[in-house]
Amino acid sequence: MSAIKEYQLFIDGEWVTSTSGETIDIVNPTTEEIVARVQNGTVEEANQALNAADRAQKEWKKLPARSRADLLYKLADEIKANSDFLAELLVKEQGKLLKVAKGEVAVTASFIEYACEGARRIEGDIIPSDNPNEQIWIQKIPRGVVVAITAWNFPLALAGRKLGPALIAGNTIVIKPTSETPLATLELGNLAKKVGIPDGVINILTGPGRAMGNALVESPITKMVTMTGSTPVGQSIARAAAQNLTHVQLELGGKAPFIVFEDADIDAAVDSALHSRFDNCGQVCTCNERMYVHEGIYDTFMEKFIAKTKAIKVGDPMLEDTDMGPKVNAAELKHMEHLVAVSLEEGATLATGGKKPEGSAFEKGYWFEPTVLTNVTQNMTIVHEESFGPILPVLKFKTFEEVVGYANDCEYGLAAMIFTNDMSTIMKCNDELEYGEIYVNRGHGEQHQGFHNGYKLSGSGGEDGKYGFEQYMEKKTFYIRHKA
Repeated sequence: MSAIKEYQLFIDGEWVTSTSGETIDIVNPTTEEIVARVQNGTVEEANQALNAADRAQKEWKKLPARSRADLLYKLADEIKANSDFLAELLVKEQGKLLKVAKGEVAVTASFIEYACEGARRIEGDIIPSDNPNEQIWIQKIPRGVVVAITAWNFPLALAGRKLGPALIAGNTIVIKPTSETPLATLELGNLAKKVGIPDGVINILTGPGRAMGNALVESPITKMVTMTGSTPVGQSIARAAAQNLTHVQLELGGKAPFIVFEDADIDAAVDSALHSRFDNCGQVCTCNERMYVHEGIYDTFMEKFIAKTKAIKVGDPMLEDTDMGPKVNAAELKHMEHLVAVSLEEGATLATGGKKPEGSAFEKGYWFEPTVLTNVTQNMTIVHEESFGPILPVLKFKTFEEVVGYANDCEYGLAAMIFTNDMSTIMKCNDELEYGEIYVNRGHGEQHQGFHNGYKLSGSGGEDGKYGFEQYMEKKTFYIRHKA
């Protein structure tokens, strides 16, 4: 049996052992075996990392943005060069399919490359003054030290999504991945060191959120917190950051409606609804969390959808022909079982799935079948509580007004998906749906040049594209009076 690798904390360009003397086991969701151990960091190490980032930022910001980009391009190249290793690590720690993990590694590199393309686009303004012989200059400058807190579903991609724009803007960063899936993110420390990124520019910590996380967020050194995760954790971060009025960017929970209108391309809608619910075992913030199908096509649509759901192959995520792997941990699996039980108690019908798959291959691991619930009503728990797993409630609707009312009857506002060939319906959805992202005639999946922005309890600030890049910069205004 091979030795279990133990990871340290990456602080100021060095691997550091926590003073706590404690470690956290990282468990493979497929086998329940321990695949690695990480340090249980403390407040002391949080402050150490923040101080290192603060020192490094004073020199890092002086580099021309293009020079910063040259180093980050090298980092992206190293990520791609280590794709197989990083992808297998993601499978072991998170349970996602190998082919999905390879895609995540590629996206991580492209997030960073996209940020590098913005190095020559940090633009200010010159504005006419009301006074004679005077101009107003508005310059964009880095905020300082950025704390990035990432979620367990796409840990490496989320690190790249935040690291790229933060560093190109001239900030330094302290990354805190979740304790469930920190391994691939920790490996970024080795790659950063290899390509010559200065010590202290990137720091990576593991440890409990209540102690280390609070220390990172509450510190006066921290000038921005960017976080992806659950709404309750995001709310606690916002409260903790408020004492220093620290800028906060949050991408939180979602309960995306998937609306299929009567004139939709049924086959295209079925395929998109399928992947938008069951990709990554349903562990995507923009996933199809509740589906509304027009009564005129409901029977035809559901016959095709249920058949394809039953055909999904659950199994070893390392195998090419597997369609869906396990949930990330035992607590998540228990949550799936609870949601199904509550739904049935409230009157829903189990169309397919609803339990752990049978067979010896599933004795170990956190498995749950692709699950569809019908005879669902708008007031049921499953329509409002985020499942973040392979459970889909389906509801019928009659009119546009009815379904938009149902869709907006939600505390979240991250993403929505609609299928229709009627431009008038598309424009009315644009006007009336209360969501930051709306996908028309396709499933979920944002792009780098877009803007990943949630309404309501789905977050604030937004990421990606030029508007996301703006989050990582302050503005400084000069009133320049000169002689005529």
